[in-house]
Amino acid sequence: MDLVFRDAEVVDGSGGDSYRADVAVDGGRIAAIVKEGAAAGCQRPTARRTVDAEGLVLSPGFIDMHAHSDLALLRDPDHSAKAAQGVTLEVLGQDGLSYAPVDDRTLAEVRRAITGWNGDGSDVDVDWRTVGEYLDRLDRGVAVNAAYLIPQGTVRMYAVGWDDRPATRTELDRMRQLVAEGMEQGAVGMSSGLTYTPGMYAPDTELTELCRVVARYGGYYCPHHRSYGAGALQAYEEMVALTREAGCALHLAHATMNFDVNEGKAPDLLALLDEALEGGSDISLDTYPYTAGCTTLVALLPSWASEGGPEAILSRLADDATAERVRHHLEVVGSDGCHGVPVAWDTIEVSGVSDPGLADAVGRRLDGWATARRLLLADRLGSTILQHVGHEDNVRAIMRHRVHTGGSDGILQGLKPHPRAYGTFPRYLGTYVREEGVLSLEECVAHLTSRPAARLRLPDRGLIREGYRADLVLFDPTTVAAGSTYAAPRTPPVGIPHVLIDGRFVIEDGKRTATLAGRSVRRA
Repeated sequence: MDLVFRDAEVVDGSGGDSYRADVAVDGGRIAAIVKEGAAAGCQRPTARRTVDAEGLVLSPGFIDMHAHSDLALLRDPDHSAKAAQGVTLEVLGQDGLSYAPVDDRTLAEVRRAITGWNGDGSDVDVDWRTVGEYLDRLDRGVAVNAAYLIPQGTVRMYAVGWDDRPATRTELDRMRQLVAEGMEQGAVGMSSGLTYTPGMYAPDTELTELCRVVARYGGYYCPHHRSYGAGALQAYEEMVALTREAGCALHLAHATMNFDVNEGKAPDLLALLDEALEGGSDISLDTYPYTAGCTTLVALLPSWASEGGPEAILSRLADDATAERVRHHLEVVGSDGCHGVPVAWDTIEVSGVSDPGLADAVGRRLDGWATARRLLLADRLGSTILQHVGHEDNVRAIMRHRVHTGGSDGILQGLKPHPRAYGTFPRYLGTYVREEGVLSLEECVAHLTSRPAARLRLPDRGLIREGYRADLVLFDPTTVAAGSTYAAPRTPPVGIPHVLIDGRFVIEDGKRTATLAGRSVRRA
């Protein structure tokens, strides 16, 4: 045997009661589990290395169902932001915008569009164009494992461009082809960002047709749907109905109810989901355990102002009359980019800028449209923001639901990123299990391990079982906690001494090793 964890408190990911056991690892797999008090004659396993796990919990590795590490995994071999949290698998390609499939034109456009999420990509050798080639690039060795969703907005950008119109039959056929190719090459599903251009220009009929392709391959649809504010319930209903018609599994991204209009309305969402589940729909969701949201500043603009892409946006913002129309939509009408709610500038905090010369803006709340406009122009749309528009009662109610999973939605760019990028998983365990008792430890671990593994249809991850991959986390249930805060968002967590991927230590004694054990995880 390579390794044995001695006297661990095993929380195996099933949701069942924990138990004390020795767990042996060999060849990257869980080779033996010998419970305390096992029958006479059952010898305790021995190995080349023994880790004393007395007083510590051994669980499956955590699966981040909503990550924005598409370039970070390639740029930063360390990637402690996720590895130190116990994350052993991330799902990339989120919110309808990522870097495959692309041609040269689309690559340049998508890099501009999501500079605020991932940087401009100039420091990464983008030597791929297809989904399969991107996954092959990950297979050269990265910090943690990664699965990929085909980004519908990028697919539309590729086939249609930035026009706000229905796709032609030829364009729709091309999009179907791109989705099918991506699924065949190993993607686990498709994402959308339906408050982001150009994906938001797709009507439901177009999305349904693409979801039919995803369903043929056993994948799932992961929409950032059309509103998390005014009309949020209707937006959830739209996604449930669309996927029901397409026969496609549905995973709701960062499923929350934000803004004043939705305070206390989580039970309405959960009732909607329960009715759909009882009717046979295949639905899951993810959330992060924080009240603030995070996005790009340009995403707040009305969709008409974003038609044509980044250069067209900048031209409109430079024109005083058009900029005044934008202000009216933001402050009076309620921009579709801001979820149909008139913007409250004092809830918006700048978290990052692309131009280092604008660093003084980071950490400040915006005081009005004039300031926001100047920043958008000066930073060429590259600024990211936090939106302090969530409600703690909604966060707690949704995380209790039986189809809930954990997702950080972690944007790693910016001088002051959202603390969820560095703290989501230990915050669940420390704040919402140990301190608040919102979830039991066994329940919470199941939310972070076996439930997402089931959604991803992974046959040998998400549980501590003999023969399963040794993606494991050893943590102290009495001290585990997020170190990251809004004031110091890159502070590492505490109470997680060991993290393994395929039986190899990526975190050892609380420190990042040089091991790059991560690879692509492709659709079975």
